Amino acid sequence: MRDKFSGQQFIGLASQFFIIIGLSLALGWKIDSWLHFKSPWLIWILPLIMIVGLLIKLIIETTKKR
Repeated sequence: MRDKFSGQQFIGLASQFFIIIGLSLALGWKIDSWLHFKSPWLIWILPLIMIVGLLIKLIIETTKKR
């Protein structure tokens, strides 16, 4: 029973990563085109910030349980 729960937990985490990366890429693309940047800065920066934020959230949540 424990293995099934941990598998569901990883599926939820993976879906969070995919959704956050996809939304931040779309938002970065829109903002880059709106601000007329020559290089796609926000397409690179926004997903990086979101991934770092999710990793920090994951570390905080896992250290609370111990």
